[in-house]
Amino acid sequence: MDDFEVPPLRSLQDFLLESARFSSPAVHDPQRFTNRLVDNLLYYQTNYFLTAVIMFLLVGFMNPKSMMLGMVTMAVIIAAFVYFSNNKRETQKFKTQHPFLCGIGILFAASLLMYLFGSILVFVWGIMLPIAAILLHAAFRMRNLKNKVSKKLESLGIKRTPMGVILFELGLEDQARS
Repeated sequence: MDDFEVPPLRSLQDFLLESARFSSPAVHDPQRFTNRLVDNLLYYQTNYFLTAVIMFLLVGFMNPKSMMLGMVTMAVIIAAFVYFSNNKRETQKFKTQHPFLCGIGILFAASLLMYLFGSILVFVWGIMLPIAAILLHAAFRMRNLKNKVSKKLESLGIKRTPMGVILFELGLEDQARS
């Protein structure tokens, strides 16, 4: 835990306003697209977590019972995914080879369970909206020099961050390093 650090909150100017540069992602080049996405997720992770918490709280205050059900459901699904991906060789191999499918599978399983519990709308607004907003910003935000240096330090293992741990568990961090 000594090498674990939380990156600073980036300024609103850099994150969203005038100095921020946006362009369409290079979806035709998966490696370049993945690098941009992972770089932005690592560099702006504190801003993303704050954005997700604010969106989550807004929806949670509107319908707290369904939001609690959604949180418990997501926690169980993610815990099961981490358990199986760390303890089953076949699952580890699949996670490494198909990280995007693993993320989609987690979201599909959560959506299915929330549908069965009758809280799908709260789940979509409370959990999927922040995830979608974060992924859209990370995909469209162009990288800068600070962003690239931060990513390099993370990939060398000099510092570990919360988003780095999440990306590693999903299998995206290793894919972006190569």
